[in-house]
Amino acid sequence: MSLLLAPWTRLSLLVVLLVAAGACVLVYEPQRLLSRGWPPGLPVGAGVLVFAGAYGLCAAAFVPRPLLNLAAGAVFGTWFGLVAAVGGTVLGAGISFGLGRVMGQEALRPFLRGRWLKAADAQLSRHGFRSMLAVRIFPGVPFAAANYLAAVSRCGWPPFLLATALGTVPNTAAYVVAGASASSPGSPAFLVSFGFIAVSGAVAAAVAWRGRHRLAAPAVREPASVHPPVVGAAPHGP
Repeated sequence: MSLLLAPWTRLSLLVVLLVAAGACVLVYEPQRLLSRGWPPGLPVGAGVLVFAGAYGLCAAAFVPRPLLNLAAGAVFGTWFGLVAAVGGTVLGAGISFGLGRVMGQEALRPFLRGRWLKAADAQLSRHGFRSMLAVRIFPGVPFAAANYLAAVSRCGWPPFLLATALGTVPNTAAYVVAGASASSPGSPAFLVSFGFIAVSGAVAAAVAWRGRHRLAAPAVREPASVHPPVVGAAPHGP
């Protein structure tokens, strides 16, 4: 096998690429560039497509999605901002999933030995759409972590992308509405969106806490049934 095609070589290249992407995010802060708007002559449809592409690259480079969603609402308003944010989310998830699948899956699958990792791998491999939909609806699992964990599992492309597109709509819409109405923080739209964000975060924290304790609880084993010894009594003569 060629050295460049070895699993650990590809995994090392993936780590270097992700570290470089994270460093670029810290230095250049691309989320600020997205919030500055677009040239006046650029059509809205073209602006949405360009924004979605930039959003996808930023999301794959670990830019926090809430900042990108707020920027989408601030630039395009509620409806066009939601289209741009959801499209960028699916694109960013696809980029991360593809990188993890091609460059990391073969090297990391032998290490799926812990109870949590085995359980997550089994769910994503057998029930990809249902599992990813639950992960996307509840914002307790980091976006990038869910992408790469799904990539290491045997989850297929169609269920991963479809669950991402559907499951991220509620939380993404709340941030987009908040960004679109940020200029009037006392408006009902801003208050409702902010309330939804707070409630969903609290629910996600409660679900994660409950799941953590459930996994941490030791398995209760039933004691083995103990049968009393059978004593054969010899017949006594007269």
